[in-house]
Amino acid sequence: MATEQSAQDGQIADPIAYFLQDMVYHGKTERTRDAYERVLREFETFLQTPDENPMGVEKSVAEATRRDCMAWIHALRGRAAESTVATYASYLHRFYAYMNQVGEFDANPMALVVEEMDERIDTNPTRRDISVEAMRTFVADVTHPLDRAIVVTLLKTGMRAGELCNLDLRDLSLSGLDHATRPQLDGKPDSMYVPPEPTVGESYNGEERSASNKRKRETVVPIDDELERTLKRWLAVRPDPISSAGPLFTTTRENWGRRVTPAIVHHVVTNHASDHGWHRQGGDAAENVTPHYFRHFFTTHLRDRTGDRGIVKYLRGDVAEDIIDTYTHNWGDRVREVYEANIYRFF
Repeated sequence: MATEQSAQDGQIADPIAYFLQDMVYHGKTERTRDAYERVLREFETFLQTPDENPMGVEKSVAEATRRDCMAWIHALRGRAAESTVATYASYLHRFYAYMNQVGEFDANPMALVVEEMDERIDTNPTRRDISVEAMRTFVADVTHPLDRAIVVTLLKTGMRAGELCNLDLRDLSLSGLDHATRPQLDGKPDSMYVPPEPTVGESYNGEERSASNKRKRETVVPIDDELERTLKRWLAVRPDPISSAGPLFTTTRENWGRRVTPAIVHHVVTNHASDHGWHRQGGDAAENVTPHYFRHFFTTHLRDRTGDRGIVKYLRGDVAEDIIDTYTHNWGDRVREVYEANIYRFF
């Protein structure tokens, strides 16, 4: 990601880098920042190509007008889905609105453009309908111990990629493993604890984190026999962690022994999905299988199997006081029993 550059004569040399640096300070994830940078740099390239922009002259993002913005949005139409066009427009609108709000730009040229657009972001896109049988075939092709541990953990727990990255060994309770676990796991064998606290850029358990856990309340997630075997297989070959925090998932390629990042998790999933024909560059949420799709898969299939939205919401970490209280105090009798009776099997 670009970093903020020095200003000259009171003008920011690289407004996009300035905006992205502020996103870091606001705790936005690396993946979010990368998405913004791709879109903003594409718009910047458009402005720097006289044959494409309306005025036929090269200009900076700080000099862009409403017509420049309209022309870029129009150029996107026909080569991107309507929801993608709306998403790109929202990124550009957010950029200009923020820079105007902090006093770096005099106006937001995207304000009227987004008001007049017909395209809208699809907040609930239709996703691939992948059966358990098809996912079973997919999992069978993932043989690398780390990759399989990442994929099976996401599929069996419904947690977010960042939450997986933040797991430490102390968050895991498995029979036959001799290590210190959290007090929250006392009396809850074969389970993992997902905390709410880790925040990107802040120290947690003695290590600065590269991702935030977005759940507001703690969750104890059961581990079935398939996930148990997968995790034990991974732990048997896991590199010694560099961090004293004892990350559960560490890299085995570059940066040996370091905690995995959301970018690594995304790369693992999309690489295997691409090999399986489930992901392509430029594809949208309706087409591509990503770590977030696994959360959707978990939610859909477990909810349909149990008929119990409350337990699924609890496992996902969704905020609801009545749900959290009910299942926190009845974890052993209700959550584990329902989970083990209904969780899909891959092996």
